[in-house]
Amino acid sequence: MPTDYPTPFRTDAAVRRVGQGLLDHSLAKAEWTHEAHLAACLWLLRERPDIVPERDLPAIISAYNVAVGGENTDSAGYHETLTQLYVTAIRQFAAALPPETPLADAVHRLLESEIAARDWPLRFYSRDRLFSVEARRRFVEPDLQHLG
Repeated sequence: MPTDYPTPFRTDAAVRRVGQGLLDHSLAKAEWTHEAHLAACLWLLRERPDIVPERDLPAIISAYNVAVGGENTDSAGYHETLTQLYVTAIRQFAAALPPETPLADAVHRLLESEIAARDWPLRFYSRDRLFSVEARRRFVEPDLQHLG
């Protein structure tokens, strides 16, 4: 397996550590980066059939945020629309990979894809709509373009 992946995703075990750390709140807050969000989602989709991300991630992420000293408010913490957008996109991404793709390789490919760009959601949403209180609290449909 290649080892030139961005830290901390060099191995399958490293990806699993991030995902499990989200679930059991052992992941340091500083490690809960944008990239870690994406890696954890891909891990959940591939290796945790007992968890339905669309249904379960709101409570999982909200609880994690509180456990590491954060809050879930109208301006910070859990964001429903972003979560559902990324789950949909990462589910589509994962389905297109060969099933034998090692987890770290799949995460590396995801992080190299357009989905990993921090401004990627703005292809689908205007800034005002995406960062509204309504979009943070519940899923709102895109106003620019629908996810294919």
